[in-house]
Amino acid sequence: MELQAKLYSDISDEAAHTRYLTFLTDNQLFGLPIGSIVQIVQMQEIIPLPEQPHYIKGIINLRGQIIPVMDVRLRFGRPEVPFSERTCIIITRVRENDFGLIVDEVDEVADIQAEQISPLPRIGTDMDRVHDYLTGIAQLKAGEDQKERVVLLIHVGKILGDTELSALAQAMEDWQ
Repeated sequence: MELQAKLYSDISDEAAHTRYLTFLTDNQLFGLPIGSIVQIVQMQEIIPLPEQPHYIKGIINLRGQIIPVMDVRLRFGRPEVPFSERTCIIITRVRENDFGLIVDEVDEVADIQAEQISPLPRIGTDMDRVHDYLTGIAQLKAGEDQKERVVLLIHVGKILGDTELSALAQAMEDWQ
């Protein structure tokens, strides 16, 4: 634990902004800034909450802390599939609250420099909502065992809209 704390303290703020946790959802690669990640946990029992959007799966009890969880697959309009042994929950911090993102599989921590990131193309008329939570497209160069890859970068604080965050916060207050 001490070593892990030292490793994180050695990362400068600038380096933390260039490091992303990449994960797969429906065979597409996404990235979250490493600074917004609290931890990664295995799947566990999810307690459903009534009257939530279909992609809010419910809450988990993580060592006494109640954390709402969202299925990223459903949030991004992908088909629901059974969870596998690789499915996990990425715990992130959203507006000073912890929030879980259920993903198909965690990939790696990647260093992504600003020059590797392109803006999102504007296609269609309903792109404003997508542009809220996608911040750019990164191209990762081929590695030893990997081909060149494209990563869609996510702003974790905008995956849920203000109305959804408020409703979820209210549901959490009512539950506690």
